Amino acid sequence: MAKYFGTDGVRGIANLGLTPELAFKLGRAGGYVLTKTTEHPKVLVGRDTRISGYMLEGALISGLLSIGVEVMRLGIISTPGVAYLTRAMDASAGVMISASHNPVADNGIKFFGSDGFKLSDEMEETIEELLAKESDDLPRPIGGDLGTSSDYFEGSQKYLQFLKQTIQEEDFSAISVALDCANGSTSSLAPHLFADLEADIVTLGTSPNGKNINEGVGSTHPEALAALVVEKGVDCGLAFDGDGDRLIAVDELGNIVDGDKIMYICATYLKSKGMLNKDTLVTTVMSNLGLYKALQAVQIETKQTKVGDRYVMEEMRAGNYALGGEQSGHIIFLEHSTTGDGMLTALQLVGIMKATGKKLSELAAGVKTYPQKLVNIRVADKFHVTENPAVAQSIKDVESDMAGDGRVLVRPSGTESLIRVMAEAPTEEACDAFVDRIAQTVVKEVGGEIQ
Repeated sequence: MAKYFGTDGVRGIANLGLTPELAFKLGRAGGYVLTKTTEHPKVLVGRDTRISGYMLEGALISGLLSIGVEVMRLGIISTPGVAYLTRAMDASAGVMISASHNPVADNGIKFFGSDGFKLSDEMEETIEELLAKESDDLPRPIGGDLGTSSDYFEGSQKYLQFLKQTIQEEDFSAISVALDCANGSTSSLAPHLFADLEADIVTLGTSPNGKNINEGVGSTHPEALAALVVEKGVDCGLAFDGDGDRLIAVDELGNIVDGDKIMYICATYLKSKGMLNKDTLVTTVMSNLGLYKALQAVQIETKQTKVGDRYVMEEMRAGNYALGGEQSGHIIFLEHSTTGDGMLTALQLVGIMKATGKKLSELAAGVKTYPQKLVNIRVADKFHVTENPAVAQSIKDVESDMAGDGRVLVRPSGTESLIRVMAEAPTEEACDAFVDRIAQTVVKEVGGEIQ
């Protein structure tokens, strides 16, 4: 059976792997699974600014309408905006059409349940089974029982009002901010949000044309924002990705403040207010060693998960933890949101700056990032590499040589036939040497090609 769902919805090149035909089928199958127990189901649909969004939105909505669902079109909105509104509007489900930080040729379709959370593996498997069937025997209502579609573009304003209620500061007057919206979902939302809070703003990446999303801007390309921050002399820069669920910041000196440092700032502040449940932060295995050492110094515990914000969320819900996230900028505040939210994180970060009176560089100074090197090795079988005795011994030897002042991680890629070898150490030279030792052992013992 073909597998459509990956770590974050169904992804592919729009009109090639992710076709309108597939979007239609996803509308029918996903809509049926998520609404079959509801008498008059309602589903919210949002999208980012990609040119392919029109095509996929039309096909997806047609699929939903064909099984009798009422569709409310949110228009261009962030992924966390869809998640919030799904729950706030008592909808049966929400759907976001976006490929997040990926190039414009890509797109994706991700579903949210009525609770605003991403679907479980079991729910996705149920939808996959329907997609795999040779015949479509799902309901096909006729006449007045067909679904209807309407626009609910004011949902964005409802979402922005919610965001403003998550901060204790009344406004951000006297704070200057540079916003990089990646020519994506937050292009109109973030400037309005920070202007309403009376911040002094300059913007970048707020002119989407359907083809320039994430192109040299946004959280995966924060260099342009760093230059703008220095040029304009503002207090901080805030870079979102294409669908607005990530945040990477820039301090007043033009230094990048990644997800690890943002989590450190938020975790230490919440702990000081007695709001960090169990004094614990949830991270993935890709967070930098410098973060763990910084947290240890302030007596904050950590829980580590596999790479992917969905796994962070699962751990947070299971342990009732308040804060978690990824180095890439997916930060989850479970008290407020059911998914990573770039604008929510930005508000919390700037709110901490105002509440403490500290510059962003001061707040981030507690984390000394260790040099990191990552090498990909293309292999025939990615799942059994670390079981090879020689590879296992090489990893053990490297860890011994690190003597506690470094970290190594060897893991299979979640999407490709690759083994990823990552090391962190006090110097770049040490990183290079440690990674090279393990990578060469992998190639010698199991074959493969270093990318």
